[in-house]
Amino acid sequence: MIKLHKTMPIFMPLLKTAAPVPLQPLKRRLNMSTHLSEQEIIRREKLAELNKLGIDAYPAPLYPVTHYSTAIKAGFNEHTKEQYADVCIAGRIMSIRDMGKACFAVLQDSHGRLQIYVKRDDIAPGEDKTLYDVVFKKLLDIGDIIGVKGYVFVTKTGETSLHVKVLTVLTKSLKPLPVVKEAEGQTFDAVTDPEFKYRQRYADLIINPQVKDTFVKRTLMVNTIREYLNEHGALEVDTPVLQTIPGGATARPFITHHNALDVPMYMRIANELYLKRLIVGGFDWVYEFSRNFRNEGMDRTHNPEFTILEWYTAYKDYFWMMNVTENLLERVAIALHGTTDVPVGDKTISFKTPFKRISIFDAIKENTGIDVSEMNEEQLRETCKQLKIGVDNTMGKAKLIDEIFGATSEPKYIQPTFIIDYPVEMSPLTKKHRSKPGLVERFELMINGKEVANAYSELNDPLDQRDRFEDQVKLKERGDDEAMFIDYDFLRALEYGMPPTSGIGIGIDRLCMLMTNQPSIQDVLLFPMMRPEKIDE
Repeated sequence: MIKLHKTMPIFMPLLKTAAPVPLQPLKRRLNMSTHLSEQEIIRREKLAELNKLGIDAYPAPLYPVTHYSTAIKAGFNEHTKEQYADVCIAGRIMSIRDMGKACFAVLQDSHGRLQIYVKRDDIAPGEDKTLYDVVFKKLLDIGDIIGVKGYVFVTKTGETSLHVKVLTVLTKSLKPLPVVKEAEGQTFDAVTDPEFKYRQRYADLIINPQVKDTFVKRTLMVNTIREYLNEHGALEVDTPVLQTIPGGATARPFITHHNALDVPMYMRIANELYLKRLIVGGFDWVYEFSRNFRNEGMDRTHNPEFTILEWYTAYKDYFWMMNVTENLLERVAIALHGTTDVPVGDKTISFKTPFKRISIFDAIKENTGIDVSEMNEEQLRETCKQLKIGVDNTMGKAKLIDEIFGATSEPKYIQPTFIIDYPVEMSPLTKKHRSKPGLVERFELMINGKEVANAYSELNDPLDQRDRFEDQVKLKERGDDEAMFIDYDFLRALEYGMPPTSGIGIGIDRLCMLMTNQPSIQDVLLFPMMRPEKIDE
């Protein structure tokens, strides 16, 4: 249990003109749960005391913030001190050092932390010292949000601080934060419990500032990608999330129902077929950061809801796409780290172009010594048995090859590697290889043993596409619930004519894991999927 700090810092001038908050509803709120901890009960009692003093602990008016903590510490010096003579900041109380008639406290805003100095006679200059002696000393706690006005100075120990002249209570915190101790730049008792971190991300962000940095970098990564694509003439678009046919990938969809139309609907598993429709319509290069949904398993690299970047470019092929992809990722690495070398766990991943390229058959042979390129389904099934890879009767040739590659080869490719030239059975939306019968012009980008991107020279032959859709239907009839549906409208679009096109899908969450050195996809999602929490009434 967290120890109560009897001298919890920071207060607001008494609002003598404020109308008291009705006590009866407050009393009901104080008793809203029979499972409150001792500290939660005490904090609610303090809230009631603030109310009795005429202080609104949740005021409505705008608070005129003028500066942020990091900007103050970066910009203040002997030459600029006049610019910081009247500063107003707001944030959360994170610690207090009580010295009797004065105290130091640490305030945390959205940018960082700043020490503040609160003196009794400054915030309560008259004879009535209630603001300091009662509100400041007894009724405020760590975690409360306050606003402070004053001037910046440097303490005798050399720390840039804010000398507070006016204090305003902005929010009373009713739930204590977990205690995280820091000393000499080291963090102790850090909260690492995944159940807490992922379910209470709001608290995680408060007490673990480095977590916020991960999501700031995620946004920088996305913005860098968007800037690169826009600079090269791509157009960002939006396509439907609710679809009557879940096309564009082999995956199990989430199913819902549209009441007005009285038809089943699916959450999209990919946006590919809609973006290709736009290429048919005359756009040369379109892209979308697509929120997709797949009703499948969850692990360190899979979440049912995830983000994919897809783009499609007319008159290009998968060789061009490899060049663009590696140049883009090199730029992202430099934007986030200032170098192409990115630490990932105990490894260093180099995003320096060019990336290695190897066919899927050569990759399997490189890692197993087995050539599967000429094997039929039964031979592949026997190979899986030899390699002790679990398979079932629903798996066709494509799935068997995929299982062999995933089990024997995929984890081996740590540095960025394009796995190219897949069998036609594995790629129902991909153009047949121009010079290698039985293969298609496709690549997957492997980094740190995981797929990060998937790209094709897109199939634009409507008759061939129809045949491959029908092959997928046969697999679905065999029990493969990830096999594709036939999208007849997409076939109709292809019949109007889609120019030669190259397309790619990049897993934004997985890429973010790499670029921010996070071991789990849950660490790069603000609110990852979790089982519903059991709440004791």
